[in-house]
Amino acid sequence: MATQAQTPPAKKKSGLLSNLLINVAIPALILSKLSGADALGPVWALVLALAFPLGFGLWELKQAGKVNFFSVLGIISVLLTGGISLLQLPPSYIAIKEALVPALIGIVVLVSQYTPYPLVKKLLINPELLDMPKLEQALTAQNNNAVFNQRMGRAGYIVASAFFLSAVLNYILAKAIVVSQPGTTAYAEELGRMTWLSYPVIVLPMMVMLMGAIIYMFMQIGRLTGQPLEDFIL
Repeated sequence: MATQAQTPPAKKKSGLLSNLLINVAIPALILSKLSGADALGPVWALVLALAFPLGFGLWELKQAGKVNFFSVLGIISVLLTGGISLLQLPPSYIAIKEALVPALIGIVVLVSQYTPYPLVKKLLINPELLDMPKLEQALTAQNNNAVFNQRMGRAGYIVASAFFLSAVLNYILAKAIVVSQPGTTAYAEELGRMTWLSYPVIVLPMMVMLMGAIIYMFMQIGRLTGQPLEDFIL
């Protein structure tokens, strides 16, 4: 008797809590508490602190089984921070780097709007949450595919604006906090302080804008299909 092929187990994804813990809390604690001369010192504290988000990013890439643009960008960001710090470049480079990463994402989102594969669609319409074939069929039945894509384009500008806002806030925060010369205890502590403050100052406003874009698109799904959103949730 032929055996049925088993469905491969889904890739395990990291949650919000683990992301905050490994990418923010642990590095910030290490930089704040272990960068003194009586502990690890500024250089080794920095190396240890950056090892957590770098290792986590590599683990996520392996779990995903494919190259993810955001994971790669996150790893590059960590390596740039390490390079700037270990090479003892002027602290202003940190502010530029902090602004560069979200600005690049915003540019990619905008440019992709004019291609057949808008990035905003992957960011806002999750195929693991929504039944995409059913959604497309419902849009076709209402002859609203073009309108849906137009509304998706509007949401794309909101998402790009969120990343550009993040770039500006990142630059201002880094410029105000990271002022000491790399390689010093004060510099390591300033990096830790910047990491702590980045979430309430930068991430929360950006998340509000992203959630606004998601809510906008979910409302459009109901309006353009004539069906409640629950009909398309897996």
